[in-house]
Amino acid sequence: MKQLTDKDITEMIGEDFVADENSIKKSVRQSLHLSTRIPESPRPTPQHVTIDFHQHTEEEAWSMLVDVATSGAQSATVITGASGILKQKFPQWMKESIISPHIISFEPINNGSFLVKFHHKRK
Repeated sequence: MKQLTDKDITEMIGEDFVADENSIKKSVRQSLHLSTRIPESPRPTPQHVTIDFHQHTEEEAWSMLVDVATSGAQSATVITGASGILKQKFPQWMKESIISPHIISFEPINNGSFLVKFHHKRK
């Protein structure tokens, strides 16, 4: 990364600006968008997740399911609803899709939701 000179800083903040060292550093950081370049610390993976497919399209529901299956969660309650295409598709996704290797088991909880257990990576 290039070392900033006084000229670089003056061009970035303007010649009429006079500030203390902290103000200059803050202005330079904002100009370079450094706060967006610092990665967030990883969040712990929850052991159990609940996902609700209501008000979601088939594509959105599939995406949510893939995210949970590959997240490292141990289990999930998946609410498909009592009827509709998502309830029909769900067992097929569990048995015959790219996420099938992540699935240990799935079983109905009631008429519109399932308990899914996932393989998870040990730390």
